[in-house]
Amino acid sequence: MTDAAQPRPDETYSYLGPAGTFTEAALKQVPEAEGKHWRSVNNVGEALADVVEGRSTAAMIAIENSVDGGVSATQDALATVAGLRIVGEYLVPVNFVLVARPGTRLDEVRVVNAHPVAYAQSRGWLERELPDHAHLPSTSNVQAAASLFDDGLADAAVAPPGIVDHLDVEVLAEAIGDNPNAMTRFVLVSRSRAIPARTGADKTSVIVELPDDEPGSLLAMLEQFSTRGVNMSLLQSRPIGDEMGRYRFVIDLDGHVEDERVFDSLLGLRRFSPKVIFLGSYPRADRREVEYHSKYDDEIFIEARDWLRGILSGEPEEG
Repeated sequence: MTDAAQPRPDETYSYLGPAGTFTEAALKQVPEAEGKHWRSVNNVGEALADVVEGRSTAAMIAIENSVDGGVSATQDALATVAGLRIVGEYLVPVNFVLVARPGTRLDEVRVVNAHPVAYAQSRGWLERELPDHAHLPSTSNVQAAASLFDDGLADAAVAPPGIVDHLDVEVLAEAIGDNPNAMTRFVLVSRSRAIPARTGADKTSVIVELPDDEPGSLLAMLEQFSTRGVNMSLLQSRPIGDEMGRYRFVIDLDGHVEDERVFDSLLGLRRFSPKVIFLGSYPRADRREVEYHSKYDDEIFIEARDWLRGILSGEPEEG
């Protein structure tokens, strides 16, 4: 995991750094990345550019938070950067500590450096314990702590609990996150066209544009899934940006593209929508088996297609 001279792209993984971030914690869950070169980058765009341009074999990026919802920068990038696939999903519990330079007391803190998402998730504690504090935004949770030594503009920083392993900081308060159950969902993105084998506990991610802006368009899209018994675990709209009122939808489906119900729903979706981006089918991070009604079993779809093929080929119908 340490830097090496000109590491091979197929042995390099990009992540939002520096070391100690939640993104690095997610990458630590990838067995294939162990012992490989980990390339620290500054933002999602740089991470994905590494993959597209061949500097890295894959990139770990945050895509959803249980408190704040979808990460818009990631969703927009996946919609506009061609040739990417999600090959894995990982969950990281999110909590924070308040750290400062050694010798700093809590009652001396006036300015707090924090990534905007981290600040939003710890704002209740900060306003309660430091009612007169000011917020100085940072590019990452680790950079917030590092900046205490870079410029001295802040007295304290909101950072991940493991920051003490990387920087000489003093913890002023632990578990300052307002939601102790907060989780961030990360995905591993690569250029590989090989779809991970289905496990029975899978997700399929797509991005879909509506064909037109008229009553019933959204309902028609949703019916592609409901009529086939496919549950959506995520449905989020994002502006396309070419004109007012045009949106694309980021969708996570419960199931694998090789599941007949998912396969058939994607066929219907492609007939309906002018643009469908298939982001991948991959194992769920929680490994929870997907549940669905037996009337949507694979055999039901296969039998229906066989029945219609028989009619078209002139086979005699069974009584």
